Order: sequence, then C-alpha cells, then structure tokens
Amino acid sequence: MPVNLQPAVPLPVVPNGPPDHTLPGRKPPWLKVKLPAGPGYTRLRTLVDEHHLHTVCESARCPNLGECWGRGTATVMILGDVCTRSCGFCHIATGRPPVLDLDEPRRVAQAAAKLHLKHMVITSVNRDELADGGSAIWADTIRAVRQASPATHIEVLIPDFCGHWVDLDRVLAAKPDILNHNMETVASQYRRVRPQAKYARSLELLRRAKDQGFTTKTGLMLGIGEHPDELLQALKDIRAAGVDILTLGQYLQPTRDHLPIDRWVTPEEFARWKTLGLDLGFSVVESGPLVRSSYHADEQAASARF
Repeated sequence: MPVNLQPAVPLPVVPNGPPDHTLPGRKPPWLKVKLPAGPGYTRLRTLVDEHHLHTVCESARCPNLGECWGRGTATVMILGDVCTRSCGFCHIATGRPPVLDLDEPRRVAQAAAKLHLKHMVITSVNRDELADGGSAIWADTIRAVRQASPATHIEVLIPDFCGHWVDLDRVLAAKPDILNHNMETVASQYRRVRPQAKYARSLELLRRAKDQGFTTKTGLMLGIGEHPDELLQALKDIRAAGVDILTLGQYLQPTRDHLPIDRWVTPEEFARWKTLGLDLGFSVVESGPLVRSSYHADEQAASARF
C-alpha cells in the first residue's frame, strides 16, 4: 500500500529569535519535573542495585526518571556504561569499555522476572571495539528474558553496528517484539550531533528491520539546530523506511561541554508535529517536550497497529 507523504497541515512556524525564556539557566515551566520519590521508585532503585544493572535513565540523565521509576518502568542498558562514541548530545561516558560482562543477560532476565514486566526496554552503549559490536550479548539478553519471563514484551533500542548487517541479523534472529534505533536528528546536523554515525546508514538499519517484518521505531530531538523543512524531510525519510512508531522530544544540554540548546520548543509546536507525523502515516507519534525514546513505551506498543 503506497504511503502518503504529503502532510495535510502546514509546517509549524518557528520564530527567528529565541524568546526570553531561552536565557541560560532558565527552563520554561513545561520542563519542570518532580524529584524521584515514592515506593515504586524505591523498589526499582533497589532492584537495579541488587542486580548490578545499568540504566540509560541514570546515565543519560533522563528528566522522566522519577515518573517512570515510580510507575515501575526503566530502560536497562547492557554492554556496560562506557561508550566508544562521543556524540555531542549524550551524557554517557566515552572511552574504552572494560571487559565484557558475559553474565549480564542472566541478571537482566532475573530483573524482568522479579518485576513481572509486561513491557521491557533494553538499550546499550556502542561497543565498536568488539568484532560483533556486542550483538551476541544483545541476542543472549533477548533470549534470556524470553525464557525467564515469557509474558514480557521486549523492545530493543540498538546501535547501528557500524553498518555490519550480520550483527543486526543476529539481534533480529532473537526475535524482539519492537526494534528501535534512534535517528536523533536531521541529516544536516549529523556531523556535529552524531559524528561517528551516518544518516543513510541509520535509515538503512530501520528499513532492513521492517523488511524482515518487525515493528520499528525511532526518535528525534528538537531544538538542537534543525530547521522545520529539514525536520519534515527527515520524517518523510523515516516513514518511507516503513517505521511504525515515532518519538519527538526536546533536546536538553547535559553539561556545558555538550552541544548548546538551539531553542525551547513549545508544547503547541510539538502537538503540530504530532499531527504531521500521523498524517504521514506513522501508527503512533509520541511528541512533547519531555518525551524520550522509552517514555511510555508500553503504551506506545499497545497503541501501535502490529
């Protein structure tokens, strides 16, 4: 069935200059979040520590940590907490990772079983120094969770494996329920935002997963230097690759050493991008200032037309 790539609504209008609330150190009110607290948060905090797990929630300083952990949901990060890449937006440590932890799949599976998870999101750092990019650990983790907790719906947020498609196929052979790979930004921003990645390569990964029949997902950050026409083109490219689920959120600068925020994107603009995304044919579009790739992932999965 052909995909209609002509949006029925006009592009959001972006002001030429930043409004007053973009002054350094001041966040607009819609980005204020509560501090982590409550029994759900405490239980998950204990489980993460007990099983010596890493979470992208902590490593990437996600603003939704309190809300998500309070709901009993977290994104487990495998293959350690040191990444071989140095993306300009990411707070995860960069360097040479330590020895590969072969027991990690078992511990992740135990955590899934103890929490009786209906939906689990697993992600990882890039391990470009490994011959297989870490894909064997990826596959082992998916299979271990499937065995320990058969009712758990498994969503994986994977790296690009440097375009070595045999590594992608190794992950897909383990049969995750949703294959996610984040595009992160528009084509023109890749060199500064994702210097060791390639726009076309990430699109090809998503296309290959869709061609094998998987439900696919990707996410983009707004406010990092993109223009509306570039963002629309990226959405068209992503939809042409067959992607089902799209997430759009505000870029937040982790430290002064990371890329600066270009602008605060209003909730109203995010709403208009959601309308555009649905008009382009995405099954689910989660769009808002605090949206991250795994934000309400269980609800996204339930809403997607598989």
